[in-house]
Amino acid sequence: MAETVEAMPNPSLLGELEVEVEIKAPAATFYHIYAGRPHHVAKATPRNVQSCDLHDGEWGTVGSIVYWNYVHEGQAKVAKERIELVEPEKKLIKFRVIEGDVMAEYKSFLITIQVTPKQGGVGSVVKWHLEYEKIDENVAHPENLLPFFAEMTREIDEHLLSEE
Repeated sequence: MAETVEAMPNPSLLGELEVEVEIKAPAATFYHIYAGRPHHVAKATPRNVQSCDLHDGEWGTVGSIVYWNYVHEGQAKVAKERIELVEPEKKLIKFRVIEGDVMAEYKSFLITIQVTPKQGGVGSVVKWHLEYEKIDENVAHPENLLPFFAEMTREIDEHLLSEE
């Protein structure tokens, strides 16, 4: 009788990081740019994202494949992502990176974006949550992505407000 043994991930290689950014735009408006029209991200933050193309499926649907061209720390990079979860009522969307520069250092990389209305005020809070498994101990945790996501969020917010 054959046995299948699955290697458990080494806990020291697993990590989670998050950054929260307060914005002036309504939660639904910001959420929609990632769930419904991520190709507009490049228009809103062209220094960070050059393009976002749909490779398979439909915008904002689970299983769809989205291809990003972006610049991080002065380097042109790419990411191919599959939409894993879409929860419009929670204004939450999850992307799993399946190919691209990030995968050179990580076995898995999951990005969750959730937007919530600010309590008792105008605007919203955008939370970027990263879950990842590094390929080995020599790979740094991706803290350097947090300022990138925060800057991108602020630029998208400014773009959305200018569209109103």
